[in-house]
Amino acid sequence: MSHTVGIRRTQKLKTRQALLDAALQLLEHQSLSSLGLREVTRAVGVAPTAFYRHFEDTAALGVALVEEALGSLHGMIGEILAATGDSEVRLDRSVDLIIRHVREQPAHFRFIAREQHGGVGPVREAIAAQLLSFAEEVAAALAEDPDSRGWSDEDLLMLGGLYVDHMVLTASAMLEAGPAGEHRVAEVARRRLRLVTLGRLHWLDDTNPADMPGIPCTSDDD
Repeated sequence: MSHTVGIRRTQKLKTRQALLDAALQLLEHQSLSSLGLREVTRAVGVAPTAFYRHFEDTAALGVALVEEALGSLHGMIGEILAATGDSEVRLDRSVDLIIRHVREQPAHFRFIAREQHGGVGPVREAIAAQLLSFAEEVAAALAEDPDSRGWSDEDLLMLGGLYVDHMVLTASAMLEAGPAGEHRVAEVARRRLRLVTLGRLHWLDDTNPADMPGIPCTSDDD
């Protein structure tokens, strides 16, 4: 690669990142469906035609923001799941991970929270795909636990999805609570995760009402 080509490539990457950063800032006050590319290019100080050198449209820019917001979490979640077999430690570390990321990237998480059910189809699909990928990664890690012996792949994926949904809810609660409510949100998140974990331990138990304490058994003759 020549020196000139290298400079051009570096400048192109800088402009692309500037467009992403400007869009994210503008999206603090509006939805992606109402964002115009001219707003973004005006904020960066480039011509509107320059936008199309980096993104096909604002939906493609939104998809790139999804990848920027959630892509880096994959490796971190993988490290947490693989680091220890102690479920309590993993639960605490997963909550700490979400808290840290929301604290460091609040604009990214506000964007995800707003656009997860927003009006731009490709962005909704990108978020759903990322969350499904997280659920699959969690399910694969859970499958290695002795407590998962006898579980079906479908049920493990369902459990992985519960953990991921909880992460999303925790992030949303953190954004609403702000720094003052961070401790309370974290404690509630940990308690909810422990409740899911306790339920997991009894998922394969015999659920015949006659065998469950406190639940009366009725017969067809009653």
